[in-house]
Parts: sequence; C-alpha cells; structure tokens
Amino acid sequence: MELRTAVSPRDVKHYTTQRLREEFLIQNLFVPGEIKLVYSHIDRIITGAAMPVEPIPLTAGEELRAEFFCQRRELGVINIGGAGSITVDGRVYKVGFKEAMYIGMGSRDIVFASDEAACPAKFYLNSAPAHRTCPTVLIKPEGTPEEGVVIVKDENKVELGSLEDANHRVICKYILPGQVESCQLEMGMTRLEPGSVWNTMPCHTHDRRMEVYLYFEMPEDAFVMHYMGEPDETRHIVMRNEEAVISPSWSIHSGCGSRAYTFIWGMVGENQDFDDMDGVAMKDLM
Repeated sequence: MELRTAVSPRDVKHYTTQRLREEFLIQNLFVPGEIKLVYSHIDRIITGAAMPVEPIPLTAGEELRAEFFCQRRELGVINIGGAGSITVDGRVYKVGFKEAMYIGMGSRDIVFASDEAACPAKFYLNSAPAHRTCPTVLIKPEGTPEEGVVIVKDENKVELGSLEDANHRVICKYILPGQVESCQLEMGMTRLEPGSVWNTMPCHTHDRRMEVYLYFEMPEDAFVMHYMGEPDETRHIVMRNEEAVISPSWSIHSGCGSRAYTFIWGMVGENQDFDDMDGVAMKDLM
C-alpha cells in the first residue's frame, strides 16, 4: 500500500508540475491480477483498484495494523470493467458494469473475481474509517429491488448544465444518506453528454469533506485538464484514462476534457450533506 501525507495549501503554491503529480495524481490503478491501494493522510481515505484474473482476496496489509481490511473501515466499490463478483463473508454478489457495492465495517473476507479472465472486471475502490457497521448492499442504477440490492432512486439521478455551457451532465449518486447508509463515505458517477467537456463548473470547495476523482471512458489520445488549488491560486494536472486525483478540502476540483468522459467521485469527512459546499464565482477564479 502506497502512503501519502497531507499537504498545506501554502506549500502547494510552490510545487512544480512534477511535484503536483507526485502528491495528488494516482496512476496505473488497474493492473491485471493485482490490487493496488493508495492510503492518503487526507481524511485517511484509501483509493485503489482490483483487476482480478483469478480471484483476489482483499487483505489489510501491515500498513493498516488491522486483522482484516474492514475491521475498522467501510468500503465502496464501482465496477468499470467486465462482469465480475465480490464475495463478502461467503455471500456472492454479481457486480456488472457501472454497478456498485457498499461493504460495511466488520466484513472479514472480501474476494474479487471476474466472470471471464479475458474480459476482467475493474473494481474501483474508496474506503474510509468507520465507527459502526452499516448493511452491505449491491447497488444498481436500474432494476428491481430485492434483498441485499439497492436501486438508485430517480431523485438521485440528476441532470445538470447545458450544451451551451459545455457542461451538460448526468450525476448518478450511489452511496449517500437516504439511499445507502454509511458512516462517512459517499460515492457516485457523473457522465458528460457528447459535446460537453466541463465538470463541476462553476466550481466549489467544501471544508468538511475531501474528494477523489477517477476519470475514465476516454480514448488513449484524450485527456482531462484537472484544476485544483485555492480559488485564487489554481493549478492544473493533465490526466489520462483511468487515472485518479486526490482533492483536499481546501481545493477546488474541476476538469475540462479534450472530449466528453465519465468520472467517479468519492467523498469522506465529517459531513454527509451533499449540497454543503462553498461556491466559487466564475469572476473570482485566478
């Protein structure tokens, strides 16, 4: 597990392009047959990915000082690859493309698998410290509710922006209060419509939560210019397909792509109010 420390906005003002990338950018997440994890001291989020060819168990590793990964943690997972399954304490959950899972604290044995080794699942992971156990559930954007399965509510599929502003997008909220109970983790996915390239613009910060973005569904020659930093001290990081970026609570988090794309957002912190954010006026960005 790679470890990264927290950073001060005063220090970030002096970072080079390479230093920005070393501190905030997460590359090479999806490696066939492996689980990759990055532990950030910023709200102690763990960001990672599992790309199983053969079944792979999720272990705590020495860094967590825990008997098992979810001993004191909760876990959110979204599959952006082929069909697969996640086995949690003996129960098998079939997780398809853009389907998700919330796995509660105390879940001991977690195993990732792909239905076909030639078309492996790509399980993207966000994990946060937890103080109580919430139910483990499979989350689907569409379908019929059943035991252990939550269907995303219509009110949690939000269409925003416009083509004229180049930010026409649909937000699908997977893990948040009122739909999937968690201690602090929230996760969802935003898809930009063809012709739109901006996300989260006008932008914002939120002092009570940090955030991680994973950009995907981009061809090899495409990129996203991800903007971060304090509103009057912005910086950029060039990001390619299936790369993630850590966003501290003091930083804006917005991107503009060379074409439309999709991104997964995950938030952890003391506040789960999705709309608790401090908006930044377009004229105030520098």
